[in-house]
Amino acid sequence: MAPTRRLSVLGPTSRAETHRIADILRKETIGGALLLIAAVAALLCANSPWSEAYEGLRSATIGPAAWHLDLSLAKWASDGLLAIFFFVAGLELKREFVAGDLRDPRRAVVPVAAAVGGVVVPALLYLLVNSLMDGEMRGWATPTATDIAFALAVLAVVGRRLPAALRTFLLTLAVVDDLLAIVIIAVFYTSHLSVLPLLAALVPLGVFAVLVQRRVRSWWSLLPLAALTWGLVHASGVHATVAGVLLAFAVPVLRSEKAGGPEAGPGLAEHFEHRFRPISAGVAVPLFAFLSAGVPLGGLGGVTNLLADPVSLGVVVGLVVGKPLGIMAATWLTARFTRADIDEGLEWVDVGGLAILSGIGFTVALLIGELAFGLGTARDAQVKLAVLTGSLVAALLATVVLRLRDRAYRRAADADAETGTGTEAAGFAAESA
Repeated sequence: MAPTRRLSVLGPTSRAETHRIADILRKETIGGALLLIAAVAALLCANSPWSEAYEGLRSATIGPAAWHLDLSLAKWASDGLLAIFFFVAGLELKREFVAGDLRDPRRAVVPVAAAVGGVVVPALLYLLVNSLMDGEMRGWATPTATDIAFALAVLAVVGRRLPAALRTFLLTLAVVDDLLAIVIIAVFYTSHLSVLPLLAALVPLGVFAVLVQRRVRSWWSLLPLAALTWGLVHASGVHATVAGVLLAFAVPVLRSEKAGGPEAGPGLAEHFEHRFRPISAGVAVPLFAFLSAGVPLGGLGGVTNLLADPVSLGVVVGLVVGKPLGIMAATWLTARFTRADIDEGLEWVDVGGLAILSGIGFTVALLIGELAFGLGTARDAQVKLAVLTGSLVAALLATVVLRLRDRAYRRAADADAETGTGTEAAGFAAESA
């Protein structure tokens, strides 16, 4: 009789299942869906009989006080978990600059200009609203950020027949948007700066850089260095998520060329992005959303207060009006006064729909709101509600425009098929790898 075959919990079946789940979490639609579920769950908890328990969970403090890391769970989410998100964003950012679309200035100039316009105009509109209504100016950067997970998820769901160039445009715009958000957080939202810990952070960061340049990828040697870098940056007063970006920028994008060796190709950046994206999309960002998005809605009175409050109104106007206005104006000016132009496969109405879609601000917008007004304050709650409202309005408006464009492309593809031209519809799948 053959011996019974036992399967370990870490055996082939388990590993295959783990890899399958990780592959699922790399899809933008899944990441956006998890983010939405977490935000809805937070809102339900904050507006239910369990609101006190939810607030108690958010304010629960853990961590060593001796190292000034006795932080609330909400603070751990914004300072710690989002460092993983920014690490992945930094890897993508470096890959785009070294080997992607941003490497070629001629291809990058239009979406880069669009991203700059999409940051500057919302900030100006926020400042205008608050100057006219005697509001608070320090939240000016809140409506400048686009949530790439939400935006790509909406684009993938509603735009199956839209040109692939539209997704490329959005990705490039979002990468530059992330870079500008990183600079804004580091420069404008560092309340105090301790130089000694910041200089000390260069030591583990330097060792980390040397190891990854030598293609070392073992977690037991890199993770302690990354954690130490994060802790020292946190102690310096610079927001700790910047540590994630610095660590990402140290990772090589291309393989080194050696005599007789393989040609340069994908390096550790792609490997780490492949490994950490599921953690970011499936754990870090949804947990941050759950611990940050729970605010009392206040019924109809809450909506009235939202429209009457200059800070909240400035955020909503910045997201819903400022984002599309800035992106469209910058894109048109670049196409008008330079040799650059939008992709041949795109119409201006397509770019308009994408510009409205870019008004979905969530993860980074909530973070900047916390940095501007203080985590857990009454003003912070109002800003979060404004971010949620503006993002929802932008998502609904963009869905209408992009759905109409999707139908137009589908009708064109059907007409081509009927006439036998053989023209293929340029579209992208609902779930991109």
